Amino acid sequence: MIRDDIKAAQIAAMKARDAETTAAIRLIQAAIKNRDIELRTASSAADDDMVISEVLQKMAKQRRESIEMFEKGGRAELAQAEKAELAVIESFLPKQMDEDEARAAIGTIIAELGAASVKDMGRVMAAVKERFSGKMDMGKASGLVKQALS
Repeated sequence: MIRDDIKAAQIAAMKARDAETTAAIRLIQAAIKNRDIELRTASSAADDDMVISEVLQKMAKQRRESIEMFEKGGRAELAQAEKAELAVIESFLPKQMDEDEARAAIGTIIAELGAASVKDMGRVMAAVKERFSGKMDMGKASGLVKQALS
């Protein structure tokens, strides 16, 4: 489980006295804890790895946006700190599908659902998210689905 990997990495980073990694892992654990608290009121329990993967993907997206903003603003030292955090976050994410694999998976789903036009995009995206959440960037998947249905 991803949660166990994160705990083991934190212990290893603390023993190695790696302050940057330890701080990044603590941020990850705080975000996961917040998500756990949010889910206490949920009616159905979600898969733990999927929840953690969603949290990590959200954190990674935030870091990428911050890096872009810092680089535009000429703040290289802050961008470098965000890049270090992003590397730690990405180390816990499951391997992402490349574009060809994503296109093939989306093509299969479109064929299964019998989707023919952009009007069916919602159904297709729901199926893609259900099957490939954590393995595929949903922002890119949206573009690929739209392209396939056009």
